[in-house]
Amino acid sequence: MNTLTASYGFCEGVTREHGRTYYLAARLLPEPRRRAVHALYAFARVVDDIVDEPSGPYERGTVLADVERAAVTALDNATVTVEFPSTVPAALTRILPAFADAVKTFDIPRAYFDAFFESMRMDAPDTAKFRPVYNTMDELAEYMYGSAVVIGLQMLPILGVSVPQQEAVVPASNLGEAFQLTNFIRDVGEDLDRGRLYLPASEFSAFGVDIEMLEHGRRTGTVDVRVKRALAHFIAVTRGRYRSAESGIPMLDRRVQPSIRTAFVLYGAILDQVEGADYRILHRRVSVPGRTRLRVAAPGLVRSATYAARNRMG
Repeated sequence: MNTLTASYGFCEGVTREHGRTYYLAARLLPEPRRRAVHALYAFARVVDDIVDEPSGPYERGTVLADVERAAVTALDNATVTVEFPSTVPAALTRILPAFADAVKTFDIPRAYFDAFFESMRMDAPDTAKFRPVYNTMDELAEYMYGSAVVIGLQMLPILGVSVPQQEAVVPASNLGEAFQLTNFIRDVGEDLDRGRLYLPASEFSAFGVDIEMLEHGRRTGTVDVRVKRALAHFIAVTRGRYRSAESGIPMLDRRVQPSIRTAFVLYGAILDQVEGADYRILHRRVSVPGRTRLRVAAPGLVRSATYAARNRMG
């Protein structure tokens, strides 16, 4: 097995384990597109893990800088056999050949990766860009552009669209923000443990909520009525993003529309779970029940498989 084939195989394993939505969306794509989805997901996942967890004896900012240089080297190098610094995690060295090949094959703009690393620096405590708290929606939007929006934009040329690609940019951007805002709402308590508050402090303060009140709820499992109102506000904002994103689903390749629609519905259902828990989420993570996931996902999988089978026979 050559280096590139092994790299793509490793990326598929990472995506299967950690990125069920991406893995599902990619299953019925032609092999080159499917492999590229795996490569870009695996790359983003491993880099994100670097900034979330300490990296042994190295500062996270140092590792992140070395990883960014390694990514640039991989993209610039004509071969897939490149030596990287010891600070670069072993998993990433296995991912980079496939990552570089996918970026080149689908002509994905490098500027997307520049923005991605800028947002990762905002998450790394030992960098000058680190932001433990976001005060306004404008500040958060800057972060989400690099951490969520560009991920969707990278995927557009891979998943395929039936319209001029520029028409799909705004809905794809809104969907990326909707998914990430959903994560921020669900994980607000866990993020407090990491010393982070993504949901803007000024939006919380408009409801009389400060970090101390949120931390108290995290410790005690209680939820102040003001926190409930603030979370209801954030849910309303997020649902607005979903509404703005929905028009983009029919623009995608028909083979992936059912899978993306399934992700759209299931991620939105997390917000329903927050409301169903009466916003008591600071001390625990809510999730969509498995039976609900199956009920939502099954029809989409059948439609995707039927469409793919017809294409093969035609």
